[in-house]
Amino acid sequence: GPTEGLGKIIQRFPQKDWEDTPFPQGIELFCQPGGWQLSKERKQPTFFVVVLTDIDSERHYCSCLTFYEAEINLQVKTFYQGTKEIEGEEESGLIPPAEVFAPKSLVLVSRLDYPEIFRACLGLIYTVYVDSLNVSLETLIANLCSCLVPASGGSQ
Repeated sequence: GPTEGLGKIIQRFPQKDWEDTPFPQGIELFCQPGGWQLSKERKQPTFFVVVLTDIDSERHYCSCLTFYEAEINLQVKTFYQGTKEIEGEEESGLIPPAEVFAPKSLVLVSRLDYPEIFRACLGLIYTVYVDSLNVSLETLIANLCSCLVPASGGSQ
């Protein structure tokens, strides 16, 4: 239907704010500028960058990779009273698996403006997640966070 859901943060790294870098509150509102809507088909992943400015006028570059994932146990509201029988079976309000796809976003927040590097990082995390590779996401993200990025305008 035309109804729109609300996004929520499922997992974040680091789990606690760093002293010099607080977690941007309400970031889930920027991950889906068109709204959090279910789809009847799996859509291609999309990438975009949003620039947020905090109260101290510091810029935060939020690189976002959104993909659609099949929902397995999606509860839907039924708009009738009582139970409805379909060919001898009671309707439970569940939609069969893989008939509905929900958006899921991976977001990388940085004070640095390196969209292509961040796109590659999110692509790597996406590949590990979607292909269920035997790599801990926590370890992968820790390794990415420990990479040194060259200064702007310097040598590669």
